[in-house]
Amino acid sequence: MVEWKISEGLTDYQEALDFMEARVAAIAAGEAEECVWLLEHPPLYTAGTSAKIDDLKEPDRFPVYEAKRGGQYTYHGPGQRIVYVMLDLGKRGRDVRCFVDSLEKWVIAALAEFNIDGHIRDGRVGVWVERPDKPKTISGGMAEDKIAAIGIRLRRWVSFHGISINVEPELSHFGGIVPCGITEYGVTSLVDLGLPVTLEDLDVALKSSFDHVLGEAKRPVPGCSV
Repeated sequence: MVEWKISEGLTDYQEALDFMEARVAAIAAGEAEECVWLLEHPPLYTAGTSAKIDDLKEPDRFPVYEAKRGGQYTYHGPGQRIVYVMLDLGKRGRDVRCFVDSLEKWVIAALAEFNIDGHIRDGRVGVWVERPDKPKTISGGMAEDKIAAIGIRLRRWVSFHGISINVEPELSHFGGIVPCGITEYGVTSLVDLGLPVTLEDLDVALKSSFDHVLGEAKRPVPGCSV
Protein backbone atom coordinates (compact mmCIF):
# COMPACT_ATOMS: atom_id res chain seq x y z
CA MET A 1 0.00 0.00 0.00
CA VAL A 2 1.16 3.52 -0.85
CA GLU A 3 -0.32 6.47 1.01
CA TRP A 4 -1.08 9.55 -1.09
CA LYS A 5 -0.71 12.76 0.90
CA ILE A 6 -1.79 16.11 -0.60
CA SER A 7 -1.08 19.38 1.21
CA GLU A 8 -2.98 22.59 0.44
CA GLY A 9 -1.22 25.93 0.42
CA LEU A 10 2.55 26.34 0.73
CA THR A 11 4.56 23.88 2.83
CA ASP A 12 7.66 25.07 4.66
CA TYR A 13 10.75 23.35 3.27
CA GLN A 14 12.23 22.40 6.63
CA GLU A 15 8.87 20.98 7.68
CA ALA A 16 8.91 18.81 4.58
CA LEU A 17 12.45 17.61 5.29
CA ASP A 18 11.53 16.71 8.87
CA PHE A 19 8.48 14.75 7.71
CA MET A 20 10.47 12.83 5.10
CA GLU A 21 13.25 11.97 7.54
CA ALA A 22 10.75 10.53 10.02
CA ARG A 23 8.66 8.70 7.42
CA VAL A 24 11.67 7.13 5.68
CA ALA A 25 12.94 5.82 9.01
CA ALA A 26 9.51 4.35 9.76
CA ILE A 27 9.24 2.72 6.32
CA ALA A 28 12.72 1.21 6.66
CA ALA A 29 11.74 -0.17 10.08
CA GLY A 30 8.54 -1.69 8.69
CA GLU A 31 6.41 0.64 10.80
CA ALA A 32 4.76 2.74 8.07
CA GLU A 33 3.43 2.48 4.54
CA GLU A 34 5.23 3.96 1.56
CA CYS A 35 4.15 7.51 0.78
CA VAL A 36 3.80 9.89 -2.16
CA TRP A 37 3.41 13.49 -0.99
CA LEU A 38 2.10 16.20 -3.33
CA LEU A 39 2.66 19.80 -2.27
CA GLU A 40 3.89 23.31 -3.13
CA HIS A 41 6.72 25.27 -1.53
CA PRO A 42 7.19 29.04 -1.15
CA PRO A 43 9.89 30.44 -3.47
CA LEU A 44 13.30 28.95 -2.64
CA TYR A 45 16.41 27.41 -4.13
CA THR A 46 17.83 24.02 -3.18
CA ALA A 47 21.38 22.80 -3.64
CA GLY A 48 21.99 19.14 -4.41
CA THR A 49 25.19 17.28 -3.64
CA SER A 50 26.71 18.26 -7.02
CA ALA A 51 25.79 21.97 -6.82
CA LYS A 52 28.46 24.45 -7.94
CA ILE A 53 28.50 27.78 -6.13
CA ASP A 54 28.98 29.67 -9.42
CA ASP A 55 25.57 28.39 -10.52
CA LEU A 56 23.88 30.34 -7.71
CA LYS A 57 23.62 33.64 -9.58
CA GLU A 58 21.44 35.53 -7.07
CA PRO A 59 22.11 34.11 -3.59
CA ASP A 60 20.02 36.78 -1.84
CA ARG A 61 16.93 36.46 -4.00
CA PHE A 62 15.28 33.54 -2.16
CA PRO A 63 16.24 31.28 0.75
CA VAL A 64 18.80 28.61 -0.22
CA TYR A 65 18.68 25.15 1.34
CA GLU A 66 21.21 22.32 1.29
CA ALA A 67 19.00 19.45 0.14
CA LYS A 68 21.50 16.52 0.38
CA ARG A 69 19.79 14.94 -2.64
CA GLY A 70 21.41 14.16 -5.94
CA GLY A 71 21.73 16.91 -8.54
CA GLN A 72 22.61 20.59 -8.58
CA TYR A 73 20.60 23.78 -7.99
CA THR A 74 16.88 23.88 -8.57
CA TYR A 75 14.01 26.24 -7.86
CA HIS A 76 10.79 25.46 -6.00
CA GLY A 77 7.82 27.78 -5.75
CA PRO A 78 4.06 28.30 -6.13
CA GLY A 79 2.57 26.75 -9.25
CA GLN A 80 5.08 23.91 -9.23
CA ARG A 81 3.93 20.44 -8.16
CA ILE A 82 6.44 18.88 -5.81
CA VAL A 83 6.21 15.09 -5.67
CA TYR A 84 8.11 13.61 -2.75
CA VAL A 85 8.48 9.85 -3.14
CA MET A 86 9.13 7.74 -0.06
CA LEU A 87 9.29 4.31 -1.68
CA ASP A 88 11.05 1.09 -0.73
CA LEU A 89 13.58 0.11 -3.39
CA GLY A 90 14.03 -3.16 -1.56
CA LYS A 91 10.72 -4.09 -3.20
CA ARG A 92 11.74 -2.69 -6.59
CA GLY A 93 15.02 -4.39 -7.43
CA ARG A 94 17.50 -2.15 -5.55
CA ASP A 95 18.61 -0.56 -8.81
CA VAL A 96 19.02 3.19 -8.41
CA ARG A 97 19.45 3.92 -12.11
CA CYS A 98 16.30 2.02 -12.99
CA PHE A 99 14.42 3.76 -10.21
CA VAL A 100 15.35 7.20 -11.55
CA ASP A 101 14.36 5.99 -15.04
CA SER A 102 11.02 4.90 -13.64
CA LEU A 103 10.40 8.33 -12.09
CA GLU A 104 11.11 9.96 -15.45
CA LYS A 105 8.80 7.51 -17.22
CA TRP A 106 6.10 8.18 -14.64
CA VAL A 107 6.27 11.91 -15.38
CA ILE A 108 6.21 11.23 -19.14
CA ALA A 109 3.11 9.04 -18.74
CA ALA A 110 1.36 11.77 -16.73
CA LEU A 111 2.26 14.45 -19.30
CA ALA A 112 0.87 12.24 -22.06
CA GLU A 113 -2.55 12.69 -20.45
CA PHE A 114 -2.33 16.29 -21.72
CA ASN A 115 -0.92 15.32 -25.14
CA ILE A 116 2.57 16.48 -24.16
CA ASP A 117 5.50 14.42 -25.44
CA GLY A 118 8.11 14.29 -22.71
CA HIS A 119 11.62 13.03 -23.43
CA ILE A 120 14.58 11.59 -21.52
CA ARG A 121 18.01 12.75 -22.64
CA ASP A 122 21.35 11.10 -21.95
CA GLY A 123 23.38 13.17 -19.53
CA ARG A 124 20.42 15.38 -18.57
CA VAL A 125 18.32 14.00 -15.73
CA GLY A 126 14.69 15.07 -15.80
CA VAL A 127 12.00 15.36 -18.44
CA TRP A 128 12.30 17.59 -21.49
CA VAL A 129 9.97 18.87 -24.22
CA GLU A 130 11.02 19.83 -27.73
CA ARG A 131 10.38 23.43 -28.78
CA PRO A 132 10.30 23.71 -32.58
CA ASP A 133 8.87 27.23 -32.09
CA LYS A 134 12.18 28.43 -30.61
CA PRO A 135 15.57 29.06 -32.28
CA LYS A 136 17.93 26.10 -32.48
CA THR A 137 20.58 25.61 -29.82
CA ILE A 138 24.16 26.86 -30.14
CA SER A 139 25.16 23.38 -31.31
CA GLY A 140 22.45 23.44 -33.98
CA GLY A 141 19.99 21.04 -32.34
CA MET A 142 16.32 21.57 -31.73
CA ALA A 143 15.55 23.80 -28.77
CA GLU A 144 14.34 21.91 -25.72
CA ASP A 145 13.01 23.08 -22.36
CA LYS A 146 12.96 21.26 -19.05
CA ILE A 147 9.52 20.69 -17.59
CA ALA A 148 10.38 18.37 -14.68
CA ALA A 149 13.42 17.97 -12.45
CA ILE A 150 14.34 14.84 -10.49
CA GLY A 151 16.64 14.41 -7.51
CA ILE A 152 16.50 11.65 -4.91
CA ARG A 153 18.28 10.43 -1.83
CA LEU A 154 18.29 6.92 -0.38
CA ARG A 155 18.49 5.68 3.17
CA ARG A 156 18.38 1.95 3.85
CA TRP A 157 17.02 1.57 0.30
CA VAL A 158 14.07 3.91 0.96
CA SER A 159 13.86 6.97 -1.30
CA PHE A 160 13.03 10.53 -0.44
CA HIS A 161 13.02 13.93 -2.15
CA GLY A 162 11.77 13.28 -5.70
CA ILE A 163 10.25 15.30 -8.54
CA SER A 164 9.24 18.87 -9.35
CA ILE A 165 6.88 19.44 -12.28
CA ASN A 166 6.25 22.92 -13.62
CA VAL A 167 2.54 23.59 -13.94
CA GLU A 168 2.37 27.40 -13.65
CA PRO A 169 5.35 28.70 -11.67
CA GLU A 170 6.88 32.14 -12.22
CA LEU A 171 9.51 31.09 -14.75
CA SER A 172 11.58 34.23 -14.18
CA HIS A 173 12.39 32.88 -10.70
CA PHE A 174 14.63 30.28 -12.33
CA GLY A 175 16.88 33.16 -13.39
CA GLY A 176 18.58 33.27 -10.00
CA ILE A 177 20.32 29.94 -10.67
CA VAL A 178 21.66 27.84 -13.48
CA PRO A 179 18.96 25.15 -13.26
CA CYS A 180 20.61 21.76 -12.81
CA GLY A 181 23.86 23.27 -14.11
CA ILE A 182 22.59 23.37 -17.70
CA THR A 183 22.94 26.60 -19.70
CA GLU A 184 22.11 25.57 -23.27
CA TYR A 185 18.45 24.75 -22.60
CA GLY A 186 15.55 26.58 -21.00
CA VAL A 187 12.72 25.88 -18.60
CA THR A 188 9.02 25.65 -19.38
CA SER A 189 5.69 24.75 -17.78
CA LEU A 190 2.39 23.27 -18.82
CA VAL A 191 0.77 26.70 -18.90
CA ASP A 192 3.75 28.16 -20.78
CA LEU A 193 3.09 25.49 -23.41
CA GLY A 194 -0.46 26.82 -23.78
CA LEU A 195 -2.30 24.27 -21.65
CA PRO A 196 -4.78 25.48 -19.00
CA VAL A 197 -3.76 22.70 -16.60
CA THR A 198 -4.14 23.00 -12.82
CA LEU A 199 -2.23 21.28 -10.04
CA GLU A 200 -5.33 19.21 -9.38
CA ASP A 201 -5.44 18.08 -13.02
CA LEU A 202 -1.82 16.96 -12.81
CA ASP A 203 -2.48 15.13 -9.54
CA VAL A 204 -5.16 13.05 -11.24
CA ALA A 205 -2.77 12.18 -14.08
CA LEU A 206 0.02 11.25 -11.66
CA LYS A 207 -2.26 8.97 -9.68
CA SER A 208 -3.68 7.27 -12.77
CA SER A 209 -0.22 6.50 -14.21
CA PHE A 210 1.55 5.56 -10.96
CA ASP A 211 0.47 1.91 -10.77
CA HIS A 212 1.60 1.16 -14.32
CA VAL A 213 5.15 2.36 -13.67
CA LEU A 214 5.77 2.07 -9.93
CA GLY A 215 2.81 0.49 -8.24
CA GLU A 216 3.64 -3.19 -8.06
CA ALA A 217 6.32 -4.24 -5.61
CA LYS A 218 9.16 -6.44 -6.91
CA ARG A 219 8.23 -5.76 -10.53
CA PRO A 220 11.01 -4.59 -12.89
CA VAL A 221 10.70 -1.07 -14.21
CA PRO A 222 9.54 -1.06 -17.86
CA GLY A 223 12.63 -0.72 -20.03
CA CYS A 224 15.08 -1.80 -17.32
CA SER A 225 16.32 -5.20 -16.26
CA VAL A 226 16.76 -5.68 -12.54
